[in-house]
Amino acid sequence: MTERILASTCHFFPDTCVPTMALEPVVDYPFNAETPLPALTTELTPTNLFYVRNHFDVPPINPFTWRLQVSGLVKKPLTLALKDLQTLPQKDLTVTLECAGNGRKNLVPQPSGVPWGHGAVSTAVFTGIPLKLFMAQAGIHPTVQELVFTGADCGEVAPGKQEAYARSLPIEMLSDPDILLAWAMNGEPLTPDHGFPLRLVVPQWYGMASVKWLTEISATNQPFKGFFQENYRYETETSSRPITKMRIRSLIGWPIHGAHLALRPIEISGIAWSGRGAIQSIYVSTDGGASWIRASRKRPASPYACTPWRLVWQPPCSGNYTLMVRALDRLGNQQPWDPVQNLHGYGNNSIQQIQISVGSIG
Repeated sequence: MTERILASTCHFFPDTCVPTMALEPVVDYPFNAETPLPALTTELTPTNLFYVRNHFDVPPINPFTWRLQVSGLVKKPLTLALKDLQTLPQKDLTVTLECAGNGRKNLVPQPSGVPWGHGAVSTAVFTGIPLKLFMAQAGIHPTVQELVFTGADCGEVAPGKQEAYARSLPIEMLSDPDILLAWAMNGEPLTPDHGFPLRLVVPQWYGMASVKWLTEISATNQPFKGFFQENYRYETETSSRPITKMRIRSLIGWPIHGAHLALRPIEISGIAWSGRGAIQSIYVSTDGGASWIRASRKRPASPYACTPWRLVWQPPCSGNYTLMVRALDRLGNQQPWDPVQNLHGYGNNSIQQIQISVGSIG
């Protein structure tokens, strides 16, 4: 496994010391780790703090021999090196990605799967070529229904059954000019954990769609039934539907749960996002939901990026407080009080609650 050095330094916020300079491991093998919540108070997440979602170990890739294959029902099959891709017209796009299992740890009973808290979400500037422009070189047959994206990571999905991580997108999404084949993140080449040398980035969708370590794009005239295509579904006793766009959500990045703060004005801050509509308003409660105060928000860096927000609050007296945040988007979507239950605990966007204490320090 790739060696990772986790920093042990502290970043000082008012009244307390919070370890925010390192990812917070959730599962050691394969390595999965959350972004520390105080890092989610600005519009961009540093690459070293961007959450990591791995289904298997990071595949060893030689950048000099790596190639992207374009196959299936295309008029011109392609085999391209990274340097070939980088000669094509490219764009930068700021995108918030969230794991579909983010918040699973807070469900009762807790479903199986990686026990994510709230930190499986991050925002970065991705650089690459639009998928639409790239696939125009290959030419798509009119019978194509889906594009299948296959990564280099592979492992056991059932006893005795090995399968590479692969996901498909309906051919209609090829008209989207902002789906990227990305080779850079925050101005630097992708790191191994984030898909070096090339990954797919699908704005507004949960992160399972943004296939890492991309090795092949195949055009097919049949629905793709791979393990990871079928596993990412909202399953209940009576229904089953695929997971697609991110549900509206907001988080408090600061203060953190359990913080002990002085009795003076406190800046509460965090982010909000939605894959279905621009964020319209964000409300914070400091009394467990009895009353709500509208927070100020910053313009997001792109239509696909989180909205940073803040509220300066003066606690009326010493004591314990329950802080909550709730967001509303322009299509009328808002966060529910209670999680929407499903078999695998996907898409939990219920209102976050944290407890803090306020009083004299030192």
